[in-house]
Amino acid sequence: MLEATELIGKTTAIDNSFLPLTLRPLAQLSWNYWWSWSVDGTSVFRDLDPDVWETCEHNPRQLLTRTAEYRLMQMATDSVYIERVRKLSDSFLQYMARPLSSQVGSNKKIGPEHPVAYFCAEFGVHNSLPLYSGGLGVLAGDHLKSASDLRLPLVAVGLLYRFGYFRQRLRRDGWQEEHYGETYPEQLPIHRIMGEDGTPLMIDVSMRERTVRAQVWRADIGHVPLYLLDTNITENENIDRLVTGHLYGGDRETRIVQEMLLGIGGVRLLRRLKLEPSVFHLNEGHSAFLTLELARELIQTGLRFTEAARRVRERCVFTTHTPIAAGNDEFDADLVARAFGPTHDQELGLTREEFVALGRVDPKDSKEPYGLTPLAIRMCRSTNGVSRKHGQVSRALWQKLWPEKTVDGVPITHVTNGVHAPTWVAPLLRSLYESYVGDDWSDQTCDQGRWQQGIAKISDEELWTAHSLLKQRLIAFIRHRSFHARRERGESIQYTESARKMFEPEALTIGFARRIAGYKRWSLLLRDPERLLTIISSASRPVQFVFAGKAHPQDQGAKLILQQVAQWKNDARIQARAVFLQDYDQEIARQLVQSVDVWLNVPRRPLEASGTSGEKVAMNGGLNLSVLDGWWLEGYDGTNGFAIGSSAEGAEAGDVDASDAESLYRVLEQEVVPLYYERGSDGLPRKWIAMMKRSIVTLVPEFNSDRMVEEYARRIYS
Repeated sequence: MLEATELIGKTTAIDNSFLPLTLRPLAQLSWNYWWSWSVDGTSVFRDLDPDVWETCEHNPRQLLTRTAEYRLMQMATDSVYIERVRKLSDSFLQYMARPLSSQVGSNKKIGPEHPVAYFCAEFGVHNSLPLYSGGLGVLAGDHLKSASDLRLPLVAVGLLYRFGYFRQRLRRDGWQEEHYGETYPEQLPIHRIMGEDGTPLMIDVSMRERTVRAQVWRADIGHVPLYLLDTNITENENIDRLVTGHLYGGDRETRIVQEMLLGIGGVRLLRRLKLEPSVFHLNEGHSAFLTLELARELIQTGLRFTEAARRVRERCVFTTHTPIAAGNDEFDADLVARAFGPTHDQELGLTREEFVALGRVDPKDSKEPYGLTPLAIRMCRSTNGVSRKHGQVSRALWQKLWPEKTVDGVPITHVTNGVHAPTWVAPLLRSLYESYVGDDWSDQTCDQGRWQQGIAKISDEELWTAHSLLKQRLIAFIRHRSFHARRERGESIQYTESARKMFEPEALTIGFARRIAGYKRWSLLLRDPERLLTIISSASRPVQFVFAGKAHPQDQGAKLILQQVAQWKNDARIQARAVFLQDYDQEIARQLVQSVDVWLNVPRRPLEASGTSGEKVAMNGGLNLSVLDGWWLEGYDGTNGFAIGSSAEGAEAGDVDASDAESLYRVLEQEVVPLYYERGSDGLPRKWIAMMKRSIVTLVPEFNSDRMVEEYARRIYS
């Protein structure tokens, strides 16, 4: 795959001459995010200089350039470290030497010359590449990693955001404040793509009646190249330089031109790279305009729009992630007309009314806004939701696009999301899996028989010791982050210092981290604060909660919910038992999912399209306590975790909330807490550990991204 891009130009050469000879392989490793999910990859970079590693926010390129000369020479002459670098480099070279395969999912149409083209507005590959806001981006990152591991020929297209998504601070009163840090591409592990003439490759897109240019960067995710369009160049007007300014920031006009750049510019980029994809995968509707660009290309050859659209549909597939109509991107028709200019509809052989109708559920309704999801559904041969339940919800939601069909006959299927095991499983658990499931455990994540036999061999003592150590690490992380956050807010010395002693390693620890939005029901836990206080403050069976999450900058209601949680945890009776970790990102997520005893999820049914954080917890032996929605509706079997409420729907929201809150408290009081604290003479919670093993055996083989990508290749891409 990499060679295909080099037919038209070169990327930045790797300079490792500044490193001592024995450390030079680190330079090559730093340019490919394979290190982030490889055995010992993160540790090798971190151990070079742990302080610098934290300061540069786990950016390996910055680590190598900022580490002091004396420290470099210390490690360059450390025989143990040298051997670790050598092994990591050898593993990388062997991994990259494996040829790409056209047989993934038995799909012979996909190959290096005709890869899958995967478009998404955000990619959560690693916290050092800040191009994501939440679950959609992290899922996309996991998709790329599994495609690489499976050697599925795939290229990805996204945007390089100058300011990314916002960074979060909480004021002393618990109110969220946002700030943005500028991203400097030259400091990231990404290459600028050069054209045949040796100058930066440029892509042109007409928007708002002027031409906007974008340069191109490439991040390497194992075998998968991720191409990123960037308008922050001097040739553009200032407003156009900000097209790739903020992820999900700005007004509606900014959003639509971003999506034009992603879809239209992304197709033009692939043409310049001389790639002819076998299939275009639209991951959410943000890239739907790519279908219009593909149609425009065909119309230039003499086809009419109807035939061009038919051919486009043969090559495009669409994944929707949103279970409510209001969550899909929609634009006023006049704004669409201004963004595209006066001639674009003519280039498609359409009238202005016909052009706008492509984005409407009812083409004849002139008052209906232009939606990217209806456009994507119309222009793609396949549409799928991201869990079985979400597929059902989507069929009902978009049934009007097929008025002649019943809801059950609507051609929207599902592929349930999964997560990338090597990325999310803690190193301590990896070593156990290597010992008992096999050295190749990460290549066998879908083999339930292997997992059942392997996990059965792990002794209760080994699994509990590993989990307990990870929880102690989490508590140390919580204390460290909380101390510094309190000090930065100017809290009292007593309160700041108390962070160093908060939480107990032996206490039942529950994690709740996700986007702050109304349907996520953050306030459900606090519906009866006195009852919750009784659960938390038990002297013999204490419970402690870790919270994290961001409210959208323009969502004032979500900020109020967050403030309520923040102020509640400041109650003197609760301070030692609850914490909010600000600025939720992949690093905080990794600490939480690898270490908590229980993962809590309480969305309002059926609005959780899938959810993947609980899948990560299960891979690390944690247990899920969740509403039966999204992936948990498929994963829960009564023996591998805990369920809140029922799967029934249709009642008033207030009644459902009251019922689910009562169910949550009851399950905590009668099931979760007693099971965790039921100990034998050896101090081990044997029944709890049995449920941990059951969770691993039943959930890992099913809810991993290797299964997900293979299913896309077999059922959707073919």
